[in-house]
Amino acid sequence: MSDNNKGILLETGTNEFEIIEFSMGEVAYGINVAKVREVIGPAPVTKLANAHPFIDGVLSLRGKVMPQINLAKCLDSQESADYRLIVCEINKVHAAFKVKNVERIHRISWADMNPPPPFAGAESIVGIVKMQERLILLLDFERILAEVNPEINRKLSHVPESEAALLKARAAKTVLIAEDSKLLRDLLLNTLGTAGFHVISTENGQLAWEKLNELGAAADLVITDIEMPQMDGHHFTKLIKTSDKFKHLPVIIFSSLINDEMRQKGELLGADAQITKPEIGQLIDVIDQKLFKM
Repeated sequence: MSDNNKGILLETGTNEFEIIEFSMGEVAYGINVAKVREVIGPAPVTKLANAHPFIDGVLSLRGKVMPQINLAKCLDSQESADYRLIVCEINKVHAAFKVKNVERIHRISWADMNPPPPFAGAESIVGIVKMQERLILLLDFERILAEVNPEINRKLSHVPESEAALLKARAAKTVLIAEDSKLLRDLLLNTLGTAGFHVISTENGQLAWEKLNELGAAADLVITDIEMPQMDGHHFTKLIKTSDKFKHLPVIIFSSLINDEMRQKGELLGADAQITKPEIGQLIDVIDQKLFKM
């Protein structure tokens, strides 16, 4: 293993991550650094006819045309004349999110991120981090993108047709899911259930690890997101692949964060496959390959 790979491995599976803190109105929000390509000032925007209300228009940046998504409109917050753009790549989609201010970067443990309480409006939040005497809310950017881009939901809901024999074989297999976004968790439950699998879902890696130990040999395959409160998908994968009991269990990372660096980290941890959201058709194909050696 090269020195570079050793460095990546040391940084992987530690259950830590970095967030960029930004503000909207008087509220502090956060986004995983792994999703961010750069932070820039205002850029020329071309308005689009009949665009989604959250989209100000499109802009061109470094050879890519992308939507400018107005987070003040998404969050029903007050807009600011002075603003910054957080340029992201999520689910292979580039987008510039308009925010009030970008504050600083924090390195924190997923164990310090709490799931949002169950109340109206919390569906747009994936976690809450307490920093000294204040709270930082981590937004569900996948949910925002899915709202402005229906193609994402279509791909997550599409189930390829299968022969009766394969459907019967899938019914005997238990798939455990770790996914913090309720929107995506429900879509995965419905889609994989429609494909014939017996599916059990959990909200984060910690709950999935506890459920896995409860299921034991009854679990046939694990699908995990990467960023989740309490325990992230990389640490969850590390626990599985370093366990004598579960190390042969197939683990598929299904995440919006998979780029070259993240893919290398997943490989070093022993992930059996890594698929970028929202390619549910590809996910089902890979599950079949891992379970039935197709």
